[in-house]
Amino acid sequence: MRTQLLSLSLLLLPLCGLAQDSFDAGPLLDEFSLTLAPGRRVEAAGPLFFEEWQESRETYGLPPLLWGTRDPQTDSSEFRLVYPVMSYVRYGGQYRWQLGQLLSFAGGPSQGEKTRKRVTLFPILFSQHSSDPSQSYTAYGPFYGHLKNRLFRDDIFYVMFPAYSQTRKGDAITDNYLFPVVHLRHGPGLDGWQVWPLAGHEHKDITTRTNGFKEVETVPGHDKRFALWPILFSQRSGIGSDNPEHQVGALPAYSALRSPKRDSTTVLWPFFSRIDDRGKGYREWQVPWPFIEFARGLGKHTTRVTPFYSHSYNSNIVDNFYCWPLYKYKRIHADPLDSERTRIFFFLYCNLTAKNTETGASRRRVDVWPLFTWHRGLEGNRRLQVLAGFEPFLPENPSIEHEYAPVYSVWRSEKNPKTGAASQSVLWNLYRRQKTPKSTTVSCLFGLYKHESSAAGKRLRLLYIPLGTR
Repeated sequence: MRTQLLSLSLLLLPLCGLAQDSFDAGPLLDEFSLTLAPGRRVEAAGPLFFEEWQESRETYGLPPLLWGTRDPQTDSSEFRLVYPVMSYVRYGGQYRWQLGQLLSFAGGPSQGEKTRKRVTLFPILFSQHSSDPSQSYTAYGPFYGHLKNRLFRDDIFYVMFPAYSQTRKGDAITDNYLFPVVHLRHGPGLDGWQVWPLAGHEHKDITTRTNGFKEVETVPGHDKRFALWPILFSQRSGIGSDNPEHQVGALPAYSALRSPKRDSTTVLWPFFSRIDDRGKGYREWQVPWPFIEFARGLGKHTTRVTPFYSHSYNSNIVDNFYCWPLYKYKRIHADPLDSERTRIFFFLYCNLTAKNTETGASRRRVDVWPLFTWHRGLEGNRRLQVLAGFEPFLPENPSIEHEYAPVYSVWRSEKNPKTGAASQSVLWNLYRRQKTPKSTTVSCLFGLYKHESSAAGKRLRLLYIPLGTR
């Protein structure tokens, strides 16, 4: 990348002035200091190329095709091609390469393993080879396989899936036949079966286990039954705890839940429901859910008639809307976080403010799709971008900022209040203004005009010809 940049620089050198410390040819080639962090950046061919240096880290890109970064100090590198199609990440000896989440390679040392290599060609091949033989596995499509710590299970074994499979999560083992129709489940104090959706029953005794602090704790039991799922069911959960629950139902006609902390009754679901939550301290009526809700109490206060009006709050959250999705407001206060967000027509307008109540630091972000996005970070750095295609939908996504924003952002403005540095760029540096407490530089029209002022004096350049210093 440095070689290509040098070649491009030599071609444009006559246009940029031999006596200059940096290149100033607008969208053709422009080199400048970073505003929000120490470092330098080069941009060339409008939005199609950039290279940036911050301390030991080097970043380069050809938006919107590729983006990459490497940092010898942290021994890390990252590369993305047409995000999110392909990506490569390496940190030390660990790495991961993926193509569309369908083909991926990963490996490197891990806790308890000197080496680990994983290959995935979804859904044809799943393979992992480890220095710990107990962590190695291979699976071939739906024919035969053995997986470990995949798909939210500790262990999976299958033959001609869905004909037969066995899964384990913790101490619970489930044998599936014609998944998900028939299964048998067993474990310590656990026994269950189902022929779905006709009938099923599962029972678990009250057991004990030793937690991470080497303390013995009680694991509640349960007893669950169903017939013609999801029409008829009866289940008891939390057996042996301080809040055992019993729920029965014959949907959609009737369902009820009873426990020491919460009672709920539903008739002709989802039309009529009543909830008495003594644990959280509120009563609620839903007629029908989720369109009309009324709740009163310290734990929850809600008046909602969707889509016209909603006002809901408790000690930590305020959630309102009017003529949804025309206007929506939400506030969360849970020390040390205090955040507010206002939306109009989903992503057409969004105003987010977040504050750390302990330190007093705050950040703010305003998105008006597709006109602009503006944000102020916790350190006070400000950035304005005119034309924002994806940012309102995927805020705080660095891939959008690095790979796509340079293509359509026609105006960029940055300000660093700590250093006093500020910059503005129009049409990929066709006009650029750079300001620091010690100097101000303005260049425009591919560098045909450039003006610099500092304590040493002022310099003017027209048509790439220096006109002297005053």
